[in-house]
Amino acid sequence: MVLKLYGAPMSTCTSRVLTCLHEKNLDFELVPVDLLAGEHKQPPFLAKNPFGQIPALEEDDLTLFESRAITSYLAEKFKGTGYDLIRHENLKEAASVKVWTEVESHRYNPAIAPIVFQFMVAPLHGNLPDQTIIDANVEKLGKVLDIYEAKLSSTKYLAGDFYSLADLHHLPYTFYLMKTPAASVVNERPHVKAWWEDISSRPAFKKVAEGMNFVKK
Repeated sequence: MVLKLYGAPMSTCTSRVLTCLHEKNLDFELVPVDLLAGEHKQPPFLAKNPFGQIPALEEDDLTLFESRAITSYLAEKFKGTGYDLIRHENLKEAASVKVWTEVESHRYNPAIAPIVFQFMVAPLHGNLPDQTIIDANVEKLGKVLDIYEAKLSSTKYLAGDFYSLADLHHLPYTFYLMKTPAASVVNERPHVKAWWEDISSRPAFKKVAEGMNFVKK
């Protein structure tokens, strides 16, 4: 069995999977996909993901895409290896992990992604950040984080007093957010800030963060 991950370290979706791979202590090969050169839109990669978005994971005759689906697969298949990200031995805790991974996907991500895009990606295409878009989504994100602040006042992590996929999935976009003026939306909420400082200090993510740089060639 050889795990091959096709992606780019600076990509939020790729880094989400990379963090999971490191948490599970899995051996894998990272096959670089040059986003700026448009390799993800070329036939070789489209054969792996017809939607043309990184990453894609290959394992023997299996090919997966969509980062959250990949992390869930890895956490389940290799549940006896590395850190338990899904609480597979406790049904109630496992259910809580699923709830908060859904929250990240449907509540948190739609608000934070446009902010990061405007600050980090738009300049790569020669565009200035659109402050109107930023302001609108900072407001949306703030409302989500108000709920997080309340939740994290009673538990150390989102799904409970244990780190899980629910926390891991937040890492990539929040990492980039914290490099922008919009970082105040996290810093002004003490429990959210403490949670972020905790999860972003994990060795698995620190390895990945070293390669998370938006640099225009």
